[in-house]
This record gives sequence, structure tokens and C-alpha cells, in this order.
Amino acid sequence: MKKKTSFSTKGQRADIGELTIYRLLANRYSDAVGPFVFLDHIVPKVRSSAGNTGTGAHPHRGIATLSYIIEGEDEHFDSAGNYAKVYSGGIQWMKAGNGIIHDETLNTDSQSGGNSTHAFQFWINLPSENKAEKPEYLAIQRSEVPQKALPGGHGSIKVIAGDYEELHSRIPDYSKQFLYHIELNPTGNFILSFDQDIEVAAVLPIGNMSLNGVEYETGEFVEFDRDAGEIVLENTTGKNADVLLFGGEHYREPIVAEGPFVMNSAAGIAEAYRDYYAGKYGRIKRPESGDSEKRSH
Repeated sequence: MKKKTSFSTKGQRADIGELTIYRLLANRYSDAVGPFVFLDHIVPKVRSSAGNTGTGAHPHRGIATLSYIIEGEDEHFDSAGNYAKVYSGGIQWMKAGNGIIHDETLNTDSQSGGNSTHAFQFWINLPSENKAEKPEYLAIQRSEVPQKALPGGHGSIKVIAGDYEELHSRIPDYSKQFLYHIELNPTGNFILSFDQDIEVAAVLPIGNMSLNGVEYETGEFVEFDRDAGEIVLENTTGKNADVLLFGGEHYREPIVAEGPFVMNSAAGIAEAYRDYYAGKYGRIKRPESGDSEKRSH
């Protein structure tokens, strides 16, 4: 049986500087898909000149952030002392835990010489016990992302988070979660099956694609019902097309989100702000300029 579509949306504009961004989650229909509570699509853009664009330093608590860089170069700084750059196809993952300040800047890929940027940022909600843990960080380059060819030469699948068959992501699982990047060849197709009560959504980063017989356009976010069933992916465009499929088990604790914090109660949000303004999240130390935190209020 095929899973039914609950709704689709192209999100709302949430631009930052030169970056054109569509906020796909949360939206008017849904606050979460499995543990995923936030998704920004930084749409493909040719950059006329090199120059970093980012959000500026800001805090988080209670979540893990996952930035997946389709094209470009992402530079990460945080108040736990982590620093790294990942390039096209790479992943920045940061568990905010009990509080951290970070800054990410997106630029063209200095390794490949490309002149465009394209990325997604997800927030993964942590179970209450993990919200109190110390921050952690991973920088995963393209060559480290598990992937394999699809049967019949129809394309490929990359496992950004979670597991698929023998492929296992390095990103920790705090609940059942998955994030797959599937590329279909010009006439490719692929079928995935999902158990009862697993929440699933799709977003199309490059090209149109048919999902369970319905054609969706580049940039669309599609959520499916929670019944067990299949999602049939079909590429009828005559050129390569991509889809991100993500979700997991339902988050069963209360969700209270405000600004950069996602906690389980209003009291937890208030405490997150108090600790931030009290300086308990530390300071960013940038390699090129020493102790030069820029705080966002």
C-alpha cells in the first residue's frame, strides 16, 4: 500500500544577507516530522564574488543542528572550541545540549572552485535527558558520507543520518531517525517501505519528481501520513533529479520552542535565556582573531 500525502508546501521566505532561504519546517500544518523540528532550504545561488554569508553568532539549547551542504563551503565556529570547514557534499552536526553559541558562514567551495551555494539546515529535537548533556560536534566530509548505488543502476542513496541496510551514519541517534539523499537517473525509480507510526517527509532540492504517482516541483516539502506503506519515487524529467527523505519515530515529550531554543516546558525556555544572558554558554574563540565573540540578542 502506498502512503498518502498529508500536505505539501513551498515554505516561507526567511532570507539572510545574500542567501535566499525558504523555511519549510515548522509550517502552518506541522511542527515536527519525527525528531526534526526545523528545516531551512538555502536555495541554489550563483555567487558573483567570494564572500562569507552567515547567521552571526547565536545560541542554542535542547537540539542538534545538522547543516547539509549540497554545494559550497561551510565554516563553523562554536563556544566549545570546535572549528571546521566542510565542503560540497559535507555535513556539520552540532549537539547544543545544555547550551552553546555557534556561527556558520556559507561560501563558494574553495576546493572545487565552484561559484554557487546550496544547503539545508535541520534542527533535531533531543529527548529531555539529552538536553542536559554537554555539547558535541562532528564535521563530516563528502567522502565520509555512507552511500551506495540503487538496484538496477537507477541512481544512488546517501545516508546523512540514521541507517539504511548496511549503511550507518556517524551522526548519533537519540531516537529513531533517518535522513536520506536519493538521486535518480533520468528514468530512475526507487521504492522505500516505512513501518506504522513512522513520520516521513520529502523535500525536492534539484528537479521535479513523482512521489506515489503525484508530480512535485523543485523546492516542495511533502509530508506523508503515519500509516505503514511505501513511497514510490519516479523520475520522469529526462535528467537527474534528487529528493531528501527524512523523519523517524514520533517525539513523545512536550515541545516548547522559542527563538533558538527547543525545550519541554516554558520554564525550560526561560532558564535557557537566563543562562545565555548570564554567560553560561561560553565564548567563541576564532582561530584568526583570538577571543572575539559576537553575541546575538
